[in-house]
Amino acid sequence: MSPTPPDNTLPTPAGRASPYRVERIDDWRWRVPRQGKMRTEGLIFADDALMEDVLGDEAVTQVANVAHLPGIVGPSIAMPDIHWGYGFPIGGVAAFDLDGGVISPGGVGYDINCGVRLLSVPLGVGDVRPRLARLIDTLFASLPSGVGSARSDLRLDDRAMNDVLRRGARWAVARGFGTEADLACIEAGGCLPDADPAAVSKKARARGRDQLGTVGSGNHFVEVGYVAEAYDEVAADVLGLAPGTVTVFIHSGSRGLGHQVCDDHLDRMQDAVKRYGIELPDKQLCCAPLGSPEADAYWGAMNAAANFAFANRQLMTHHVRQAIAGVFDDTVAGATRLVYDVAHNIAKIEPHVVDGRERRVCVHRKGATRAFPPGHPELPERYRPLGQPVLIPGDMGRYSYVLLGTARGFDETFGSSCHGAGRRMSRGKAKVLARPRNVPAELAAHGVLVRAASRATVDEEIPEAYKDVREVVDVVTHAGIARKVAQLKPIAVVKG
Repeated sequence: MSPTPPDNTLPTPAGRASPYRVERIDDWRWRVPRQGKMRTEGLIFADDALMEDVLGDEAVTQVANVAHLPGIVGPSIAMPDIHWGYGFPIGGVAAFDLDGGVISPGGVGYDINCGVRLLSVPLGVGDVRPRLARLIDTLFASLPSGVGSARSDLRLDDRAMNDVLRRGARWAVARGFGTEADLACIEAGGCLPDADPAAVSKKARARGRDQLGTVGSGNHFVEVGYVAEAYDEVAADVLGLAPGTVTVFIHSGSRGLGHQVCDDHLDRMQDAVKRYGIELPDKQLCCAPLGSPEADAYWGAMNAAANFAFANRQLMTHHVRQAIAGVFDDTVAGATRLVYDVAHNIAKIEPHVVDGRERRVCVHRKGATRAFPPGHPELPERYRPLGQPVLIPGDMGRYSYVLLGTARGFDETFGSSCHGAGRRMSRGKAKVLARPRNVPAELAAHGVLVRAASRATVDEEIPEAYKDVREVVDVVTHAGIARKVAQLKPIAVVKG
């Protein structure tokens, strides 16, 4: 007979996807205790309402599945925006020892270095509203968006492609698409040094050749907004986010190149699992031991694709500034400042304290944002006293947030936070719900202009398809793994 579960145990409700039980730790944390062949426990950040969403799909099972992987250190972690993904849940964080651990493409995702960049524009929202329609039309015209979107003004030859894959945003700045000040406010300076262009296939290169400086499709966007509220006015001023300030969010990644890199190396990883005798609860978690030829090849290709994404967002920033110059003037464009750029689909080797001693571990963040604490040496000097800016976009109808990393978060989550609102509705279901409606007209009535490559993209991204990002951010802040600085509200959006 099974023992009676303790009062804090949350059994899987009838009809729900996961067979794993979940236990409450406190108001903001839940434990998936070790069960079966799990090598460690799971840790989920959520309140009661968000936990209902988590239990409604396979996310808990995926948290537990990640805990089966060889060499995992600390818990298998899930942020409050968690939802089902390929292998790892989206919103998942896991660290692996360099000796005996693995790297898994499913822990990074198909869109390698999908990330967010925030710009601060030296205008107030009242200055922009009279010219808002012209601004969003100019942005839509200058930033190709949608499935397969490409640029006609920039096509990389083999030599230039190799340079982009090696140098990332530094390549763009060296060609006049930005400044050294931009590079100082990008994670890793916009360039990951372990990139190996030779590990990127011809097919991946072909898919990315004319996509640098484009938005893409799905949940990617460029959003004009403003600072609606500052929770820490001193920090907000340092970040250039005083109340009323106009902002621009850029959300995009490595486009078709990164997708193909993932596809190429998933095939190799499936073979590696058999070769190294790795037992998995889900084949989507295919992986290879760190230091193996398969892991090294993926590592070099992943870093190269991440550099492509950094260059992509840097080039998009250049075109945003050009649009601002055309609608306003060169002075405004020149003073448009990069607040920060951070990846949320990446694996990084970082030093962290594990079991009381510092170790270098491979941290997978999939739909999770790096959130380093005050004083960390990787932060820009002007932000070091504050902590790392953490950019959390919501949906196109409500609000987004800027947070700062904390020491507690660094210790508890390997320096990680949530990355957005997190879907609560499939794209197919959202399209059905939106079919009888005019979603752009609805948003316009609430003061948000939308330009998109297709109706389908807008329909699948309706605000109701996402969790309320305020609830997600509240969990993160109450748990102490990041702290709020500002709330941003959208006024115009370019969708893929």
